[in-house]
Amino acid sequence: MTTEVVLNQISKKYGKQEVLTDISLKLKPNTIYGLLGRNGAGKSTLLNILTNRIPATSGKVLIDGQQNLNNDDALGKIYLMSEPNLYPTRAKVFQIFRETANFYTGFDFELAHQLTNKFGLNESLRFGKLSTGYRSILKDIIALCVDADIILLDEPTLGLDANHRELFYQELVETYADRPRTFVISTHLIEEIAGMVENVLLIKDGRLALDDTTESLLARSYSVTGPEEKVREYTAGLNVIGHDSLGKLRSDYVFGKLDENRVLPDTVSVEKIDLQKLFINLTEQSDEEGQK
Repeated sequence: MTTEVVLNQISKKYGKQEVLTDISLKLKPNTIYGLLGRNGAGKSTLLNILTNRIPATSGKVLIDGQQNLNNDDALGKIYLMSEPNLYPTRAKVFQIFRETANFYTGFDFELAHQLTNKFGLNESLRFGKLSTGYRSILKDIIALCVDADIILLDEPTLGLDANHRELFYQELVETYADRPRTFVISTHLIEEIAGMVENVLLIKDGRLALDDTTESLLARSYSVTGPEEKVREYTAGLNVIGHDSLGKLRSDYVFGKLDENRVLPDTVSVEKIDLQKLFINLTEQSDEEGQK
């Protein structure tokens, strides 16, 4: 059984500041999403609205057709792992597992024990004694072990070293293969998740700027490199979202269709760009436009 999540015209204001504006989307079942956006874009706010931790100013969140407002049945199908530390400092790791199982009755204790061993997390330690990294590891383990259909991960690798980050991504992919469900990963480390993300949600200036498959986005993302004058001539009129220069060489980053009728000069090359480069140029574009 899959769970359907629909956001319908979600907006959020804090006083006069509008953090989110008219966001509508539908989470596809059994899909790994990358929720991307710069600091302050509203990613965490959106995830907290999804789980009814904070209210939207307007709009609705529907989980299997039911509003999520004070609806335990609906909210039991979704789990948010986030930065704030909500656990009592004196609670031990194994006690936190047991408490979680009171809300998510299908909590996988066997997997939890396996993961604590792999990550080197002592289940007898109190939460308050854990480092920032191990607090993240504990919350990540819980997210992988709860029996929810929608798993929301807000900066899941905060404080983790490179080895632990790699281990977490590996375990996420394995548990996803064993039990397909929907993951939404909000992170700044785009390069590390690019290989697993199937769909991208990009929040820009509080609005949903992109909602598309990673494959589709990268298929129309290009770097045009060569002598500056030749590059400018070739990309004139195309959707250039950014550029880099080194001496007399220039790279224009194009998002969208290229003009097949244009002749590519011998000194100019066209290559694909990765998800991180696309994200950087799409989100910096508004800053540059605002400075003009």
